[in-house]
Amino acid sequence: MEIAARTRPTGMFGFIIVWLGQIVSVLASNMTGFGLALWMYKQTESATAMGLMQVAFITPFLILSPFAGVMVDRYNRKLMMMVSDLAAVVGTTFVMVMYATGQLQFWHLYIAAVLNGLGNTFQWPAYSAAISTMIPKEQYGRANGLMSLIDAGPGILAPMLAGVILALPNVDGMTWILALDVTTFFVAIGALLIVHIPQPVKTEEGQRESGNIWKEAAYGFKYIFQRPSLLGLQLVFFVGNLFAGIQWTLFAPMILARTDQNSIVFGSVQTAGAVGGVIGGLVMSAWGGAKKRVHGVLLGHILIGIAGMFLGIGLGLPVWIPAIVAVNLFVPWINASNQSIWQAKVAPDLQGRVFSARRLIAWFANPLTPVIGGTLADFVMEPAMRTSSGLSHAFSWLVGSGPGAGMGLLMVFANLGVALVGVTGYFIPAIYRAETLLPDHDQLQKATTPA
Repeated sequence: MEIAARTRPTGMFGFIIVWLGQIVSVLASNMTGFGLALWMYKQTESATAMGLMQVAFITPFLILSPFAGVMVDRYNRKLMMMVSDLAAVVGTTFVMVMYATGQLQFWHLYIAAVLNGLGNTFQWPAYSAAISTMIPKEQYGRANGLMSLIDAGPGILAPMLAGVILALPNVDGMTWILALDVTTFFVAIGALLIVHIPQPVKTEEGQRESGNIWKEAAYGFKYIFQRPSLLGLQLVFFVGNLFAGIQWTLFAPMILARTDQNSIVFGSVQTAGAVGGVIGGLVMSAWGGAKKRVHGVLLGHILIGIAGMFLGIGLGLPVWIPAIVAVNLFVPWINASNQSIWQAKVAPDLQGRVFSARRLIAWFANPLTPVIGGTLADFVMEPAMRTSSGLSHAFSWLVGSGPGAGMGLLMVFANLGVALVGVTGYFIPAIYRAETLLPDHDQLQKATTPA
């Protein structure tokens, strides 16, 4: 059995096989999401009903994420990756059967969203931790650049492909899309079956911190808070996400307000942003990032903040398109650099718990940004910039006046905050010197007992 495992593809080649299976599956899943969003809105004409889909998806993560990390560290990584895919395929198969038999109700989609969210809760820490054992640390940046393409690439192709299939005459396009989605899940699982994903070597710390599931779940947070450099990096992302989230909350309404609800202009900006993300992912996968990865995190925040300000300043496509391309171009650099630092510093047998904890901390900003951004825009910034006020007198030369100007100004301030997060990081030694202050996990003492 051991000999057979060693003859299977591993290393960067094995990772590419897994990655190809995932990107095909995610493309089909995004097509399903596009089609079902249209179907649900047609059935309910309710934005609230669609918003509850996101609630159903994220709830399993908020409740189970720390425990999912424990499971990833305790059990076979490949098995956990396959289980996460299977949880998602169960939900999609359920929807496909209900739709094909004419019994699909909108609340059925909430059940599927919970199952998909459950799978995603296990999937991200399992896949992130698997990279650490499959490939050498020098290749982490390239691998994480490829992972960013899984987010950006399908975002361009899925709506177009789904739209074409749904428009085919004499064909129930939604059934075909759902069937394709189910099929590609098994492509992803098949890719996992043919590669070798090594189990992590046990460290003394990993052995010492094992015990009951509650203790192990809490240890992911304890690990981060005991290491100022990792905590600092996590705070960079939390605060950066808070400011960036305000921008993305206002992005669509600001453009629509300034273009008299022109959906073509908005769609063009969105597509340009997705193209920027793909280019950034391709560059990162070929380059691998700066030798000192913390520059990718801090300088990346500065550059995104500067580029993002032009989204608020601009009044049309000639400014918005290059600005959104630049913003999304740098996102893979930030994320891949940060992920590579964590993968290099955290021992692989602890990564499930630690990565689940850090993602949960980062996502705490998500519920706050719509409230902060929406409230400030509706009750402070927009009224002030539409009248003769101190704020309009001070900033109308920069963002103009009238509908959308207040949101544009708030986006400028939010992106200034993103840039200042990066600048501040350079003045905090625990953050700027994180890569030298923390040893790589391959320098840690291994346990004497076998894994």
